[in-house]
Amino acid sequence: MSVVVITGAASGLGWAMAQVFFRRGDQLLLLDRDAGLLRERESQLACRERVQCVVLDLTDTDALTTFAEQSCKDFPRIDVLINNAGITHRSPAIHTQAAVLRKVMEVDYHAVVNLTLALYPPIEAAGGTIINIGSMAGWMPVLGRAAYCAAKSALHQFFETFRAEVADRGVRVLMVYPSFLDTPIEKNALGGDGKPAAHARSTVGQVRSAEWMAMRIVAGLENGEQRIFPDRFSAFAALLYRMLPRLYHRLMRRRFAAESPA
Repeated sequence: MSVVVITGAASGLGWAMAQVFFRRGDQLLLLDRDAGLLRERESQLACRERVQCVVLDLTDTDALTTFAEQSCKDFPRIDVLINNAGITHRSPAIHTQAAVLRKVMEVDYHAVVNLTLALYPPIEAAGGTIINIGSMAGWMPVLGRAAYCAAKSALHQFFETFRAEVADRGVRVLMVYPSFLDTPIEKNALGGDGKPAAHARSTVGQVRSAEWMAMRIVAGLENGEQRIFPDRFSAFAALLYRMLPRLYHRLMRRRFAAESPA
């Protein structure tokens, strides 16, 4: 039985992955900041022997440290850590408060790195895998998502380097680069003032379900993959940005016109 830790586990992709790993018979440690929804998920799985839920704000460094210290005692071996919790915004940078820019970076980058390093000893002991939910936005610019693009780009660079550093220690890193998923991260996107974004998001290509993505991630884990690019259209867009950046910018500005500042 593998021990699997999932952040942002109460909804969206995190919940979809929790259900897949639960059906595999794994031991789950589910983290989320939404206490009410987390209790509901725990009752839905209805197996206290294999499911432990922890209410945790990953940006609270003291709480994260306390949690990690206890978890390393309770679980001397962690087979899979899934850094899924995230936040985004829909607002031009010049119309976005500094607090919003800082919050996106704290949740999507700093908290992921802090948790990974804090739980690293039991991950190495298990020869485990760290799965990070990145984004194609970490590979190419997307209008109205400057902070999100920056955070996901930082995540990509850190863990691509981290993979090389821990490879000889038996630890694997799986980076996942979805494009547009039907999950609460977009429904809960922040506006430039820190309140919920007022306008609907712009999308390109097919919007996939969380369940579809969860199955693809588990398959990638089992196949020993290092990177997952599930959306060919977004992968092509990333290549276009690198080969013909001016054309990419022109097409992006047209497609994401609703994100442009007035």
